[in-house]
Amino acid sequence: MIIANPIYDVVFKRLMENETVAKFFIGTLLDVTVEAIELHPQEFTFLKDLDPNDPAMNSFAEKKLRERLLINVFRLDFIATIKTSDGERKKVLIEIQKARNLIDVMRFRNYLAEQYSKEDVIDNTKIALPITTIYILGFTLPEIETPCVKVERVYQDLIHKTPITAKSEFIEKLTHDSFIVQVERITDRYQTRLDKLLSIFEQQHFIDERSTIKDYLHTPDLEEVKTMTDILHYAGADPEKRKQIANEQEGWRTINAYLQETTQNAEKYLKQLAEQEQTLVEQQQTLVEQQQALAEQQQALSEKDRIIAELMKKLENQA
Repeated sequence: MIIANPIYDVVFKRLMENETVAKFFIGTLLDVTVEAIELHPQEFTFLKDLDPNDPAMNSFAEKKLRERLLINVFRLDFIATIKTSDGERKKVLIEIQKARNLIDVMRFRNYLAEQYSKEDVIDNTKIALPITTIYILGFTLPEIETPCVKVERVYQDLIHKTPITAKSEFIEKLTHDSFIVQVERITDRYQTRLDKLLSIFEQQHFIDERSTIKDYLHTPDLEEVKTMTDILHYAGADPEKRKQIANEQEGWRTINAYLQETTQNAEKYLKQLAEQEQTLVEQQQTLVEQQQALAEQQQALSEKDRIIAELMKKLENQA
């Protein structure tokens, strides 16, 4: 079956608009049964996130970037408020990062801090929900070989060196678990419920040069997976959706090129600055040495003046 690559925001949004898919995606990763879900995509335009007070924003490169972007390149952060089968409520933040860019990491750190500072409203009551984060990465972490990782908190009694099984609402609301999916490390494995979910994001068997459309080789045996492939098949076959995917890809290609150029310029500037500082240190060292030599010369002259004064005094006494 031909399906669209779900790592693009416009496609992933279409998937998560389906309540069954959203419950399946979050429930399978978190290994919980999601009874209720409210999803709130947070859309923003990339260029608006750039600091207008940054001198680089007035550069020629930045102006060319704006000229080359024919569409408003946006990102989607997904916020899901879920209720599990045991009655627990939490907020799940889902982030797709296709490339390893510092601006993405720092933006999501700020975004995460913002979500911690916000009050949630449940049944007309303001509360602070525990947070769980899901990162879908389009690049690999060299140190981690598995395609799916859970970063879990463990309570530890440091006095008796034993684990604590009880959960504290205070601790739960101030710390969070994280789930990381490395789509480049997903294989053809198709056994567990998690495997079948991950198979949708597998980055292989593409039929186009842009890696936006792929041939899904598995036969879905879960209703939720079948729903996902049906949605992605429509997105992959629809010319308008394919155009949106291509536009998003081109937009991010342009932005990544801009970020690379900016990084190279920054590295060049830092290198020049380091060379200038080294030159300044050498000049200061030379100045210190010159001052030291001058002080020694002055001391020698003072010594000569003293000797001459003593000789003159002796001559005067002899006279």
